[in-house]
Amino acid sequence: MTTAPADLSHLSPAGRAPEHLPAVPAEQVEALAAELRTLLGDTGVSDEAAALDRASVDGAEMSPVVKDLLPLGRAQLVAYPKDAEQIAAVVGAAVRHGVPVTVRGKGTGNYGQAIPMAGGLVLDTTRARSVVEVGEGYLVADAGAPIVQLEQAAMRSGQQLLMYPSTVQSTLGGFVSGGSGGTGSIKHGMLHNDFVTSLDVVHAVPDAELIHLEGKETEAYLHNYGTAGVIARIGVALEPAQDWRAFYASFEDVHDAFGLIRQISALEPTPRLVSADGPRITAALPADEALPADRSSLRAILDAATVEAATALVEAAGGTVEAVREGLQQTMKLSTISYNHPIEWLMKSSPDERWFHVEVSGDSLVDRLDEVQEVYPGALLHIEGQAGRPIGMLAAPYTSSADVWPGFERLVALEVGFHNPHQWYVDYQPDAVRAMAPVNDPHGLLNPGKLAEPTVWTGAGSKMVVPMPDLDAE
Repeated sequence: MTTAPADLSHLSPAGRAPEHLPAVPAEQVEALAAELRTLLGDTGVSDEAAALDRASVDGAEMSPVVKDLLPLGRAQLVAYPKDAEQIAAVVGAAVRHGVPVTVRGKGTGNYGQAIPMAGGLVLDTTRARSVVEVGEGYLVADAGAPIVQLEQAAMRSGQQLLMYPSTVQSTLGGFVSGGSGGTGSIKHGMLHNDFVTSLDVVHAVPDAELIHLEGKETEAYLHNYGTAGVIARIGVALEPAQDWRAFYASFEDVHDAFGLIRQISALEPTPRLVSADGPRITAALPADEALPADRSSLRAILDAATVEAATALVEAAGGTVEAVREGLQQTMKLSTISYNHPIEWLMKSSPDERWFHVEVSGDSLVDRLDEVQEVYPGALLHIEGQAGRPIGMLAAPYTSSADVWPGFERLVALEVGFHNPHQWYVDYQPDAVRAMAPVNDPHGLLNPGKLAEPTVWTGAGSKMVVPMPDLDAE
């Protein structure tokens, strides 16, 4: 018999639950805990304070806007299923007891998407880490498998992932549920572009089971933070392995470094990654002789066949090639200082100063760099090569949220696309996700607080207008 779902009416329009009230009655949580211990064993369930605290945070402190709203919610129970089948069993049990379910991997997302705003159960997938199958052109793994493990498995078969996030230790389920692209996106675009070949998903119903989807059917479940269904197992596309090099160059003038982003990205075979920063951000990155702290940096993961051409471009632009390194460890190391990570290092390097960032895109990031950095006082741009146009993170000292929003209009006037990262709502096809809810989640138990009506506050105004997808949230 199914228990009535928890009353979630206390959630505010911004999705924040009162800190002093448990979101779900204790007796419901205790009954669920008893059933889960039967399903998973005593070590597969925890209500210890330290475990609940760990399960209730992600990288949301990267946004000072969101940080000032923390805590957004706290888990009352954590479950650790070991495979996709156990994930389905956990979801079914939670529904029968009327307890909300928030799914998480490593918790590396940056904006609160994995925080249990309605309390209840956090379903931690990190023990469900099996690589189920590696075949010609595809790999299948459970949701908690780390990305680095998958790349290693692919390479043993002479293949490679089409793309992976900059946080290479994040889980595959976290990437497809909350990310968008990363290393490999210059050639392959975002994860909606044929990266995912199949999914086994779980709907929030009492008799939950794995539902197998393939091809275009999978798209409705990507990048929606587990609100449309719990992703338990994933098939992803592979391609023949390439001989990659981690390539480092430096420049006296940031304009010269940024000016090569499009040219390096256009080399054939296509680079896996191209990143660049001015000297302030470069100096904040982990110390490396290939990153002179007083110079601008351009970094790339290049096919070995293009290193000579890239070197010629760098030298013609007045730059210096600092290092060319080979091996998976070196290329993944370079990935970890791309996308959001340079901004995180910038924040760590100046702990007495608060920073915020906006995700940006367009040729103006190169052609009108000075104007873009003038949008916010003291702003610095981190830039990435991307299919069709550069993308990046525009970071600036933070004063208040009221000073963030006016910059969006100034970016548009410069023909810069932007995404507001200072909110936790589903912003990829939210109308389609809401339309699925009556069937997939009839009691509203899947990650409550992350689906919003178009008029609900998002931080930038009353409408969810998002000109570009989230760049990299694992």
